[in-house]
Amino acid sequence: MLKIAITGGAGTGKSTVARMFAELGAEVLDADQVAREAVAVGEPAWTELRRLYGPEYFHENGELNRSRLAQLVFADPEERRRLDGIIHPVVAQKLQARFADLERRGVELVMVEVPLLFETGRERGFDRVIVVAAPEAVQIRRLRGRDRRGAAEIRGMLKAQWPLADKVARADYVVNNGGRRRLTARQVKNIWADLKNQLDSGS
Repeated sequence: MLKIAITGGAGTGKSTVARMFAELGAEVLDADQVAREAVAVGEPAWTELRRLYGPEYFHENGELNRSRLAQLVFADPEERRRLDGIIHPVVAQKLQARFADLERRGVELVMVEVPLLFETGRERGFDRVIVVAAPEAVQIRRLRGRDRRGAAEIRGMLKAQWPLADKVARADYVVNNGGRRRLTARQVKNIWADLKNQLDSGS
């Protein structure tokens, strides 16, 4: 089974591109959604985070306050590394289980949206990497509008990630998503066609 990672920078539109691939018929997983499942109330990672950070980082219903924790970890690299060390191994384990299930069902290609692919050294687990890129001004505008994030938090997010140019340099495919949606969709269709050709030819 061919495993394809979709990554990029914050606010570049990774989820938009992932949905476009899904609409074309791709099997698409979301590593961030898997991370949410990993920290669901009562899960081992949830218990560990509760112990480390205390109830002030959790909602009244017990769920993790992701936005508040994000403000902390994007302002403190050491805290971010500690958080990653708890969550990422669990996410990797859950993804492997889903890969195995898809392969048993005869799925030949799976795509996974992975926000911090290179930063966590997980690119080695994939056969191809698609990087979604956009100008930094567009990233900032989207993060402000979509997530209502403040300027300091946005700076912390961008600083915590690899420079987008470095990710682009390591990509097998690049989707430039700084312009019109139809232009992005055209690039996605071309990449999908190429991947399908590779499957058909066995390369």
